[in-house]
Amino acid sequence: MLTVKIQKITEGAVIPSYAHPGDAGVDLYAAEDAVLKPGERRLIRTGIKIAVPKGYEAQVRPKSGLALKFGLSIVNTPGTIDAGYRGEVGVICINLGSEPIKIEKGKKVAQMVFKKIETVQFEEVPQLDDTSRGEGGFGSTGH
Repeated sequence: MLTVKIQKITEGAVIPSYAHPGDAGVDLYAAEDAVLKPGERRLIRTGIKIAVPKGYEAQVRPKSGLALKFGLSIVNTPGTIDAGYRGEVGVICINLGSEPIKIEKGKKVAQMVFKKIETVQFEEVPQLDDTSRGEGGFGSTGH
């Protein structure tokens, strides 16, 4: 089990938690009230700071229920929190729906998943190997 240090920086901030045993993500909670008009984007504070262990990242992702019911999503999904970052966890929300969305302090706003990462080293080569797909992309399979 991964241990992540957490600090509350806002009174009433909620520590992330799993809704069900076996869930991949912990729920993130808003530390402020906000209303997002259709098409509006805004940084929503969570009132927490975390220390992601070296070799991991935390990914901030939309909640499927909020996306389906209200059109609430995240602009830079998934948002990455690097191991060296020590600032407040924020969620860059966007209202993709047709009605204003009310975000309430203490309510779920997103989810966060922790992933192990690999550091890569690039090797420059004069040409890449051939594959059956080749350079086909962006709808090249017909879908």
